Amino acid sequence: MSIIDNYQSAFDKAVEHFRQDIATLKTGRANPAVLDHITVEAYGVRTPLSQLSSIAVPEARSIVIQPWDKNILKDIEKAIRDSDIGLNPGNEGDRIRLVIPQMTEEMRKEIVKILNTKMEQARVTLRAVRDEAKEEILTAEKNKAFGEDEKFRLLEELDKKISEFNDSVKSLGAEKEKEIMTI
Repeated sequence: MSIIDNYQSAFDKAVEHFRQDIATLKTGRANPAVLDHITVEAYGVRTPLSQLSSIAVPEARSIVIQPWDKNILKDIEKAIRDSDIGLNPGNEGDRIRLVIPQMTEEMRKEIVKILNTKMEQARVTLRAVRDEAKEEILTAEKNKAFGEDEKFRLLEELDKKISEFNDSVKSLGAEKEKEIMTI
């Protein structure tokens, strides 16, 4: 088990966090992931929306939220209104419908800017993990845990690893950008 293997989960977590983070970006099509971070004050406890209702996408531009307990419909409606997703809930008596508005070119470009910011944040996180691993390699070599040849081999392996993860972030970002810009 090398030093780099010890950081594998940190690299994986950074990419997975990025994947989940960009899933919440609006694309002009209904995506239940935009509701993932919404919590509802129900029964005196803040509970994730997904644990209180079924969420379906019956059409390309609408999401239907069917609570298991009709008594919390108003609470769900309030939580959506108070959230930052920018959608107006429509109460249909026994369920809530969210209609995704048609996005303008300007809105799409703004969301791509947000996507690029999130991509850069993911890269910064990956670099921080890389720097931590690099520091551990240099310290181990200084403490004579292994020789200079092994240090250079590990640093080269680390560079390849970080390059793979950066490519992964880049391809996820490009995929999402295509999704956002597609009308």
